[in-house]
Amino acid sequence: MNRNSLCKPLLVAGLTAALLAGCSSDSTPVNETAPTTPVAAAPKNVIFFLGDGMGMTTMTAARIYAVGEDGDLTVDTLPESAFVKTYSNDAQVTDSAPSMAAYMTGVKMNNEVISMSANTIAVDPVNDANGNKLGNNCGASNGTAVPTLLEQAKTQGMATGVVTTTRVTHATPAATYAHICHRDLENDIAAASVPGGSGFNAALGTGLDVMLGGGSQFFVPVAAGGKRSDGRNLIDESKAKNATYVSNVTELNAIDASKTTRLLGLFSSSHMSYDLDRDPAKEPSLAEMATKAMDVLAKNSKGYFLMVEGGRIDHALHETTAKKALHDMVAFDNAIKAVLAKARIADPDLKNTLIVVTADHDHTLVLNGYAKRTGKTTAGNAGVLGVVKNYVTGAVDKDLDGAPYSIIGFGNGENRTQGNRSSMASLDESVTSANTYHQEAVVRVAVGSETHGGTDVFLGAIGKGAENFTGTIDNTKVFSLVKTASGL
Repeated sequence: MNRNSLCKPLLVAGLTAALLAGCSSDSTPVNETAPTTPVAAAPKNVIFFLGDGMGMTTMTAARIYAVGEDGDLTVDTLPESAFVKTYSNDAQVTDSAPSMAAYMTGVKMNNEVISMSANTIAVDPVNDANGNKLGNNCGASNGTAVPTLLEQAKTQGMATGVVTTTRVTHATPAATYAHICHRDLENDIAAASVPGGSGFNAALGTGLDVMLGGGSQFFVPVAAGGKRSDGRNLIDESKAKNATYVSNVTELNAIDASKTTRLLGLFSSSHMSYDLDRDPAKEPSLAEMATKAMDVLAKNSKGYFLMVEGGRIDHALHETTAKKALHDMVAFDNAIKAVLAKARIADPDLKNTLIVVTADHDHTLVLNGYAKRTGKTTAGNAGVLGVVKNYVTGAVDKDLDGAPYSIIGFGNGENRTQGNRSSMASLDESVTSANTYHQEAVVRVAVGSETHGGTDVFLGAIGKGAENFTGTIDNTKVFSLVKTASGL
């Protein structure tokens, strides 16, 4: 039997042309070395959203605040979801530093530690030469640095970016690019981001491609109104390393991403404004910062890793000013919406883009009583910021002291009535819905010192590898899922 007769059943079976090529007649040459044009691998992008303090009740309250009980925020529409355990190496209730570091490194560490090994002890800073508590007292052998996802992305040649509404040296952004024993060492953290300078984190290679947020005080010396005791001006040093610097929304909007190699934007001395108080003519929104970062990072043919933090949700919750917290949560959600829309322009089905949205911890915010449905908050409707009204009669519900109480409360906070609440009999929605109203708490603590909570948090995901985010998982597991999906 010759080769051609062997090929007849193959033809009947309809196998691929590639297989049939071997069945050509003896007189027909077989082209086994036909040149092929290599196809460039599509860039793999990871966008990691972190809503600082965005617990489940805060998410629910923000949904009601913005779109009513039966509405959906963008975060509600993400197709894959999980619950995340947030405890740290030494505490049932974590702070932002080890929780974000667990996402970025896969390692459980102690509270206040930034991306270091589990044996690292958080040592409080000491006073520096200017009397600021920013002096490094970590010790020479206090733990070791552990690689972050952002650093691993740099190693793979990807572009990297950090966007936040807090100081860029605050715990959450710091955990992506710095390694230090205590989160309060923000001068050291700032230095870690500046290529070539003392304290630079060499694992960043040529440095972060984009850094946008607040916190300029840690980049400039005391003589220039900052808090650096070493006399360095890190903004000038960054510009000398090809960074374009912007300090307001006009300058940010003027950036031509196609001509920008590195972008540094510091829009305030400390944290950026709460979105409720933000002047849009001066400070950009989180959505504006995130989408501009994407424009700059997208030039890299190998893809990018971008972290976007809605950081001031947490700060408003510590203050127990719920309206500010919910407004910042909505601004965070708007950033997710804007980023999804922009990502789909280049990658319509998100086959090479993974977007993850989660929180580092929750807070003690609660929704009280059996309140009737309120609908969204408007100028004429307090909504979820109002007082509890009976879902049957619509009448204002009263506590045992005969006083109304707000729908939103806190487990602990600064506003706790000492003694009988009968003095609160006149409490109404004009009070509870005010921008600066501090909701009442069960346990009284110092001003601004409402605590984190230890409940699991929500995670939503969409795009490449998103289907693997399911069930109840540890925050360290999120690291490995992102790492696998992005090929790091």
